[in-house]
Amino acid sequence: MPRCRLGPRIDDVMTRLRLISVVLLAAVCSDAAAATPQSVPIDFERDILPIFTRFGCNAGSCHGKQAGQNGFKLSLLAFDADFDFDALTKEGRGRRVFAADPARSLLLSKPTGRNPHGGGKRIESDGPEYQRLLAWIRAGMPRRTPDASRLQKITVKPEQEILSLKGTRQLQVIAHYSDGSRRDVTRHTQFQSNEAAIAGVNENGLVTAQGIFGEAAIMARYMGQIAVFRSTIPLPGVVPQKTYDQLPRNNFIDGLVWKKLQRLRVTPSAGCSDEKYLRRVYIDIIGRLPNPKEAQSFLDDSRPDNRKRLVNTLLDHDEYAEHWANKWADLLRPNPYRVGIKAVLNYDAWVRRAFRQNMPYDQFVRELVAARGSTYRNGAVTLFRDRRNPAERTTIVTQLFLGIRLECARCHHHPFEIWAQEDFYSFAAYFSRVGNKGTGLSPPISGSEEVFYSTPGTSSLTHPRTGATLSPKPLFGVAPALDGETDPRESLAAWITSKQNPFFAKVMVNRVWADLMGRGLVEPVDDLRATNPPTNPE
Repeated sequence: MPRCRLGPRIDDVMTRLRLISVVLLAAVCSDAAAATPQSVPIDFERDILPIFTRFGCNAGSCHGKQAGQNGFKLSLLAFDADFDFDALTKEGRGRRVFAADPARSLLLSKPTGRNPHGGGKRIESDGPEYQRLLAWIRAGMPRRTPDASRLQKITVKPEQEILSLKGTRQLQVIAHYSDGSRRDVTRHTQFQSNEAAIAGVNENGLVTAQGIFGEAAIMARYMGQIAVFRSTIPLPGVVPQKTYDQLPRNNFIDGLVWKKLQRLRVTPSAGCSDEKYLRRVYIDIIGRLPNPKEAQSFLDDSRPDNRKRLVNTLLDHDEYAEHWANKWADLLRPNPYRVGIKAVLNYDAWVRRAFRQNMPYDQFVRELVAARGSTYRNGAVTLFRDRRNPAERTTIVTQLFLGIRLECARCHHHPFEIWAQEDFYSFAAYFSRVGNKGTGLSPPISGSEEVFYSTPGTSSLTHPRTGATLSPKPLFGVAPALDGETDPRESLAAWITSKQNPFFAKVMVNRVWADLMGRGLVEPVDDLRATNPPTNPE
């Protein structure tokens, strides 16, 4: 009698299990392949991080703020890929990304609205972003493919265009990678207008003129790279060409201004009378009105170059030095509660002496940046008594002499520029060897002497987040080499005032233009950046 079989043999069971496993694996691989082509492996920085930026997940008002949001923190605008990868894959006890059942990951269930989410519904379950995130989790959440190319820059098309009062233009943003490849990243680019009342832009990059003539710059930001589209909305109608051809051209600047006005279809005002010119020039150059004798002398001068002669006369006037020294005293303005009244007076006297002696501007800056000695004997050194640490000194030096507002990069990557924390602290390392002797901070009346000098040794600062040791490095270009004896600030001063530094001359010209014309070519005058272009780039 045959033996009764109560179930399948063990080898049959194993065979069936293997078959089931193969079928399940094939299904998973099929889904992953459908979401992301096998020919292009998923890369965390290239394919995943842009999603968080596009939908505002890592914005300063959400998970990108200093303390994060509801226990989940991302780096601001995806500027720290390593931090973001760890936050997603290693924190949250594996709930944010659930490899065993990817669709149940909080990374997918919250932004789609399946689970409560303070930010509301951000992506659709059948959208490309959801499918890309799902494929990434199924693929094992790779950090970076070995042969992944690096993002080099982005470009926006077109770069500029003239629009009608109600015109529109769709922008296209192209990412350029180190291997020569390009990718259309318009969908995951953030757009922002600097003059939304003139030309606004939506989240898809569609620029719309608002019915007001003028200019607007549209910033396109993608993974730390920035490009700018410039829109010009001229006045309606036609201005005859001869209107601009007949305008006087006293120097090359006039030609550039007339060209810009023609582009906007603005008819220039007529030239002012000698009486008005006299009043304006006196106030602008020496800060006061002319007295009756001075006024009559100019008005009686019938020579064709009488205006040019007046300007040269005023530039040689003692009051010119006092008037423009006041402007720089306002810019350098030390806090008397930090430096003491005597140091403030010495600082002010040093500035006024520099203008009276007609000190060259590059020398003026070098003596400030590399100042040393006693606050009682060298007024310029008061800058370092007032700004007590490398970070404070970095902020004032870059803003005053380069027109770069670097302070944002002290805590995080600059949201509107290319500057990172590493740039900030590498620049600050130039001030790491500034030593001092004396009482330091003290009440304004009783403030005593303090001496500043350069200490010997290695110049470096520690990155506050990574702990890396950072050596002095300029923001761009190459600075003179350093050694352990020479004050590194001398190298910095040489780099700042170099003819190869494009910011040094520009910010000074912009300040003077703003003082004379009431508004700078760039506003604010100390905020020179790609996303804040000048009204007349030429």
